[in-house]
Amino acid sequence: MNFLEELDKNSIEASQIDKELFTRFNVKRGLRNQDGSGVLVGLTNIGDVVGYEKKGEEVIPTHGRLYYRGINVMDLVKGFQSDHRHGFDETIFLLLCGKLPNSQELVRFSSHLSGLRDLPQYFTKNMILSLRGKDIMNMLARSVLVLYTMDDYAEDNSHMTVLRQSLNLIAKFPVITAYSYFGFRHSYQRKSLIIHHPDPSLSTAENFIFMLKGENYSKLEADILDLNLVLHAEHGGGNNSSFTTRVVSSSGTDTYSVIAAALGSLKGFLHGGANLQVMEMMKDIKKNVKDWNDKKEISKYLLKILKGQAGDGSGKIYGIGHAIYTLSDPRAKLLKGKARELADEKDKMDEFKLYENIEELASEVFTTFKGGGNVKVVNPNVDFYSGFVYRCIDIPKELYTPIFAVSRIAGWCAHRLEEITFSSKRIIRPAYKNIYGLSDYEKIEDRK
Repeated sequence: MNFLEELDKNSIEASQIDKELFTRFNVKRGLRNQDGSGVLVGLTNIGDVVGYEKKGEEVIPTHGRLYYRGINVMDLVKGFQSDHRHGFDETIFLLLCGKLPNSQELVRFSSHLSGLRDLPQYFTKNMILSLRGKDIMNMLARSVLVLYTMDDYAEDNSHMTVLRQSLNLIAKFPVITAYSYFGFRHSYQRKSLIIHHPDPSLSTAENFIFMLKGENYSKLEADILDLNLVLHAEHGGGNNSSFTTRVVSSSGTDTYSVIAAALGSLKGFLHGGANLQVMEMMKDIKKNVKDWNDKKEISKYLLKILKGQAGDGSGKIYGIGHAIYTLSDPRAKLLKGKARELADEKDKMDEFKLYENIEELASEVFTTFKGGGNVKVVNPNVDFYSGFVYRCIDIPKELYTPIFAVSRIAGWCAHRLEEITFSSKRIIRPAYKNIYGLSDYEKIEDRK
């Protein structure tokens, strides 16, 4: 055993904790109560996620609802889609300002964001295209920290300054993401370096597709990307990256450090990387299930996945089930409708039908796996269809999680503004109980 292996062995041994102790000391593992609900750690005006109701100690499943500033996302989406316009800018305004903009306010707001999109030429050349990275999320986080050096008021945490910083970051995220991808592609995939500068006349979603594909995109592609941005913009203060935003903000640090920390959280495969896992799972299913319309064959293979005998061996059907939503995920419902239209446009209805079959069979397979009885109802979450949508639009997998960040920064900035304005003004400091025990100090010559 070499030196590092020995250190690794010692560190693993030092990290072991008896699982029974978590029950004995009533530790809320993952900040979750025994019934699976989240531990209440704060208050917010921004977003609300409803997936169940509690009557006393009983948790009653209900159809999922997502609210932005008290407005049901279903109604928000229906509103801008019925007007045949994109809704992401309107959503950003709503999250930051607490109300829907009127038509004049929306025009001014969109124009302001458009004016902030461009990156300085030296920044693009030196920070993105020259210092390429293997992961777009890391390149995005690095770029955010470099923007700190360009802000004379980076350490000013007044509300007006943080709002200005927020709008600047929200506007620049799609551009940094697109440029970072082309830098990555040129370096690691040996493809041509093509840069499309943002067009001030286009919406955020249209601009992003334009920067990726030039003018080779359809209206439906832009519409469904806009929908995706709206649906991922906020999900309550309890999701990992938004909670990270509030925890780090509570320390009094600057906006750029906060957003870089949130990006680090979102990068994790248990958070922002879930749709990539769905795509890998679906690739495996398509390879091993011969007849995509044979429900018995699909069920049999899904059961093998749950038993850890197929897929990546994790025993998980990715994209099925959610920590809060029980009977349904409203985001998945909205996305599925547009995904069907896109599948029809792209001649991928056979693949879309496979997704539908898996969605239909999931609960039954889970019940079989658990041996019957009272089994939790499982339904597709937003990640189940988002990867399919991205693939239909020809968005590279390296951009799946960064696009999530392009959307969720709106929610992060809203939570940061709320935290520095109306929080308790106390640093968030959870407690950890030490169970190591006591040890006597040994002189170095007495140690084995």
